[in-house]
Amino acid sequence: MSKSLYDTLEVSPNASSEEIKKSYRRLARKYHPDINKEKEAEEKFKEINAAYEILSDEKKRKQYDQFGDSMFGGQNFHDFARGQGNVNLDDILSQIFGASGGFSQGSFGGGFNGFGSFDSFGGGFKTANLDINAQITIPFITAVLGGKHNVSLQNQNFDIKIPAGIKNGETIRLRGKGKSMGNQNGDLLLKVTVAPHPQYIQEGDNLTKPFDLPLKTALFGGNIEIETLYKNITLKIPKNTKNHQRFRVKELGAYNRKTKSNGDLYLEANIILPDIDSLPKELVESLQKYL
Repeated sequence: MSKSLYDTLEVSPNASSEEIKKSYRRLARKYHPDINKEKEAEEKFKEINAAYEILSDEKKRKQYDQFGDSMFGGQNFHDFARGQGNVNLDDILSQIFGASGGFSQGSFGGGFNGFGSFDSFGGGFKTANLDINAQITIPFITAVLGGKHNVSLQNQNFDIKIPAGIKNGETIRLRGKGKSMGNQNGDLLLKVTVAPHPQYIQEGDNLTKPFDLPLKTALFGGNIEIETLYKNITLKIPKNTKNHQRFRVKELGAYNRKTKSNGDLYLEANIILPDIDSLPKELVESLQKYL
């Protein structure tokens, strides 16, 4: 049975959740539109996020492992995703896998109308479900700092407010933005995926960011200006600083909405070595002698 979602994330079907997460982060950085300017990068980035959304969810992964690419009409995931045109891929996948993670026979072709379905156990129709479940991917910085994010869904285009500190997998409920029937309106439930950032890595409420450090400053110490998400800071570098040495800056990490406090920022030194051929001959000879 073909299972191309694993191919999309470049892992085997037996990969652990940690292996899937690690590969996702690597590929997301590689194809992030802010880094990769190739024409196909943005579409590839969307496919990677969609594949991870399914394989990182235990229930959805079990469904996919059971049915494989038959859930996409027998197509591999790449062809299925590209074949959706301008339709929101997140909407399609949420229909296929269902709001509650339960697989539906309608996923293979019949589709969903959202106004109830026949209950074979009760002999009648279930109560209409007017809620809409969809998924959105928001920029990393918006997730940390909060702000507005534009959503395009079912021929509607509107801005939503993202609270600072929102986490991957959380759901934003927009009341009254769902389907309508009579005088009733459902809600729109948006499950959030936070896009990775090319520089920052988040662990809980703490952030880690690498920074370039000239060899001279690493050896002899000094000050270096660093831009953080909140403000520019001056970091004091002690002499004999090692490569990958980390410096903790308190309360410049991600905001935690429960504790109403910020985590810390860890700055990791990336020592920049000079081109040995550009150095004076006397210095090179001294380095060779004493190092």
